[in-house]
Amino acid sequence: MGTRVVTLSHATGAGGHTIGRTVAERLGFRYIDEEIITLAAEKERVDAATVADAERRRGFLDRLFDSIAAATQGDVHMVGSGILMSEAGQAPGSDYLRRLIVEAIHETAERGQAVIVSHAASIPLAGRADVLRAFVTASVDTRVARIAAEQRADAPSPATFIRDNDIARADYFQRFYKIERELPTHYDLVINTDSLNADEASDIIVAAARRR
Repeated sequence: MGTRVVTLSHATGAGGHTIGRTVAERLGFRYIDEEIITLAAEKERVDAATVADAERRRGFLDRLFDSIAAATQGDVHMVGSGILMSEAGQAPGSDYLRRLIVEAIHETAERGQAVIVSHAASIPLAGRADVLRAFVTASVDTRVARIAAEQRADAPSPATFIRDNDIARADYFQRFYKIERELPTHYDLVINTDSLNADEASDIIVAAARRR
């Protein structure tokens, strides 16, 4: 069976979003990021206009989290690699929320022809012969430099931003998927973008996808 889905997990500042869009374009796949939340919202029969609008979708997520008491505290927002977090730094622990998102990931995979870059989709899709699971990373120094080049003057320091996102990512894996430590073996392909540019990294992923 050929590759029908590419999951692309990425460390903040490693260039994952750019690489994901490039891979999707070259393979002729859909690029899936926040659409996972849209699908989860639709499973709760929320109006499509609501989930299509960022502010209204945030309102929906706030209500969703309120409805699953004690899962998190504080307002919900997106950080890093499309990971849901609370302002207290807590990843959603509710089995209910996890089920909604995992079901949306599986539904997206069943449709095929997709590059999924959010919600650690590599984990629930492990073991599928039609899925290529890639991880894009880089050294902290490289990632800090990239964030510094992109951030506004009033943003947190790049080093703090990277540190907070790395902590949030690890917390998400532990709370959402019960994974104490993210490992290279959670992926089929690991790419370091310290010296590879986005085109080169994309070439490697596309070649791997087409060879399967």
